[in-house]
Amino acid sequence: MIDLRRPAQRTFGEGLIEEETAGLWEPWRRQADQVLEDEQLVAAVQEALLQRRPQSRTRGRRGVAAEIVLRLLPLKHIRNWSFAEVEREVRPNLVYREFTRVGSGKVPDAKTLGRQALALGPEVVRQIHRRLVELAVDNKVVQGRKMRVDTTVVETNIHYPTDSSLLGDGDCVLTRPMKKVTAIAGAAGTKLRDSMRSGQRLVAPIARASRAKGEKGKQKIAPLYRQLLEITHRVVGQAQRFSAEIASGVQGLQRFSGTGPALRGLRAGIDDMVGTVKKVVYQAKARVFGGDTPVEGKILSVFETSTEVIRKGKASKPTEFGKMIKIQEAENRIAIDFQVYDHQPSDSGLLMASMETHQTVMGRTPDLVAADAGFYSARNVTQAEEMGVKRVSVPNRSTPSQVRRQYQKQRRFQK
Repeated sequence: MIDLRRPAQRTFGEGLIEEETAGLWEPWRRQADQVLEDEQLVAAVQEALLQRRPQSRTRGRRGVAAEIVLRLLPLKHIRNWSFAEVEREVRPNLVYREFTRVGSGKVPDAKTLGRQALALGPEVVRQIHRRLVELAVDNKVVQGRKMRVDTTVVETNIHYPTDSSLLGDGDCVLTRPMKKVTAIAGAAGTKLRDSMRSGQRLVAPIARASRAKGEKGKQKIAPLYRQLLEITHRVVGQAQRFSAEIASGVQGLQRFSGTGPALRGLRAGIDDMVGTVKKVVYQAKARVFGGDTPVEGKILSVFETSTEVIRKGKASKPTEFGKMIKIQEAENRIAIDFQVYDHQPSDSGLLMASMETHQTVMGRTPDLVAADAGFYSARNVTQAEEMGVKRVSVPNRSTPSQVRRQYQKQRRFQK
């Protein structure tokens, strides 16, 4: 069995490097170094890396050690680097090489590290997080006397969603795999008609016309949208023909049989995107020609289809596009739990569930519970006090009670 837990035995030169760089470490790095030595953390990462291929345990060349991956990924997030920046910064820096256990070895390139990060997946990340919380409890870093909970939005990497830009994206994303099919299969089957440029030429005029208010703007937009929808219908129909021909064997008969897996992969991508683009077409028609703005299950990006419109009342950014997450902390800002929600819940419905999570993880009811006004309800405050919470610091900004307002102005409440 291939052992991917730790790097190979250290060389004499690496020992000298460790000696020379010992005084250059930042305090947080020393603390992180001790935590990341934990055998269970390394074992969890190793198990995830060995699941990448059916025979990864017994065959293939030696990959990047699990300990190196475990240290490179936190460094990436602490420094807020991209994978390319991780590679560029770690390669020439002896302190980073020592911390990540790369030593005198080769630093994983950006693509390799990205694939390894994906291999961990959400379940392994949660497993690692649970172990970190256990270590914090064992070392008396947290005792569970305090609980703070909040929600925030993690924005997805998308451009501002408009119907015209989504239709243009759909045309491009369907045309690209059809070009690859044509390159593999040659002249067999349906001839590709590239409509990418025609669609993109209509997106900018629609954006300009949409700035005009009233009936004049609507009169300009409607014919442009009809042209763009016609192009999109044509691209979708062509993609469906390509998919059917790959399935029947028409596309690919002119070349050797080794192209079969590649064509099947392209067909799966085409079929998946066709369904998404059809939804985009439906919602564009509903809004532009039917005036139906709130469309159920609206697609905001053909690349990140799970993106939601989230409004949390921020003056600087009233509308955000992404997913809502909950972060729950104990003392010393140690996050003991996190949740990513498929659909945006109400903050007030999360407080009691967070209390139960705190009791499960920490083994006790907190003395202090703090949250922002979104978590307030009279029922939440009453239930928290019945569970044994001594102080519930959750403000009610719309209360008519003068007594409640004075209570919320107390220094300990605001602190």
